[in-house]
Amino acid sequence: QFPMDLWQKMGNLGVLGITVSEEYGGANIGYLAHMIAMEEISRASASVGLSYGAHSNLCVNQIKRNGSEEQRKKYLPKLISGEHVGALAMSEPGAGSDVISMKLKAEWKEPSASGGGYYLLNGSKMWITNGPDADTLVVYAKTEPELGARGITAFLIEKSMPGFSVAQKLDKLGMRGSHTGELVFSNVEVPAQNILGGLNGGAKVLMSGLDYERAVLTGGPLGIMQSVMDNVIPYIHDRKQFGTSIGEFQLIQGKVADMYTVLQAGRSFAYTVAKNLDLLGTDHVRQVRKDCASVILWCAEKATWMAGEGVQIFGGNGYINDYPLGRLWRDAKLYEIGAGTSEIRRMLIGRELFAETM
Repeated sequence: QFPMDLWQKMGNLGVLGITVSEEYGGANIGYLAHMIAMEEISRASASVGLSYGAHSNLCVNQIKRNGSEEQRKKYLPKLISGEHVGALAMSEPGAGSDVISMKLKAEWKEPSASGGGYYLLNGSKMWITNGPDADTLVVYAKTEPELGARGITAFLIEKSMPGFSVAQKLDKLGMRGSHTGELVFSNVEVPAQNILGGLNGGAKVLMSGLDYERAVLTGGPLGIMQSVMDNVIPYIHDRKQFGTSIGEFQLIQGKVADMYTVLQAGRSFAYTVAKNLDLLGTDHVRQVRKDCASVILWCAEKATWMAGEGVQIFGGNGYINDYPLGRLWRDAKLYEIGAGTSEIRRMLIGRELFAETM
C-alpha cells in the first residue's frame, strides 16, 4: 500500500513543496535543495524517492510554474501537506519517447441548457508513477490532433472525476515499492478552468519542465549510489576470506576506489547543475539544457554500474535477496529508461552541442 502516513510526515517536514513559495505551504529553497532531498530519500528507499520525485517535481512543480493563481490555491496546499498524492501522465502504450504521437484525445463540448462547456477525454496513459494512488494528476491530451505538437494541452485531473480509473498496477523489475499504473479515461468531463498553461500550450508546459525534471531526478541515482557504498564498506570489513577481511585485497580496494570516485564526480556535477538552475532562473534554463540531460545520463548509467559492482563484491550473497544489492541494481536500471531514455538524452546533448556551434 502507498505509505500515506509517511507522505504526511514528509509534508510536515516541508519536503513536498521545496520549490514552491511559502504562500502555498512550500519551503521556497530551490532546486539544489530539492535534488538533495531526492538523493537522501532515495538513499533510504529508491522506491519512495521515485514516488517523491513524481509528486514534488513532475506534479507540484509543474503546477507552481504553470498554474493560474486559482489552480495554485486549489491544488498546491493539499499536495504540499501530504494530504494528497500527485502524478504526471504523459506516456502511452504507443507513445513513450515519441510523446507527440499520444492518442489521448480531449474534445470540446459546447455549453448547453443543462450545463457549461467541458472537454471530454478518452484514451489511456501507461507507466504512470503514482498513478494508482494519485489524487491530482497533470495529464497531457490532444485538443487539436491535426496541429501535432501545437495541439497538445495539459489538464489537471482529479481522481474523483467520473470515467477516470486505474486499469492495472504494473508488476515491475525494480522500484516495486513505487506504484506504477495504466490509467483509463472514458468520457471524462474536464472543465476549461482545469487547463494548465493555456489551450494548446501543453508541449511548452511539458518541454519547459523536462530540464528541471532531469536535474531533480538525478538525486535518485545519486542516492542509490550512496546506498551501495553504505552497504559495501561495512561488508568488506566483515566478510573474511583466506583469513582476512576482503577489504585487504587490492582488487577490492580498486573497486571501491572507482566507485567512490564516480559517486563524488557525479554528485559534484549534479549539485553544480542544480545550483545553476537556481541562479539562472526560468528565463535562462536553456543555457543548461544539455547539462541537465548530461548529469542524469551519467548518474543513471553509473548507478546501474555501481550496483553491479556491489553485487560482484558481495559475491554469492549479492545474488540472493537476503541482501539489498540486487534490489539496488533493479531500482537503478529505471533511471536509464524513465524520464527519457539514455538514448534520448544522448540525442538531446548532441543536438544542443551542434546547434550551439552553427
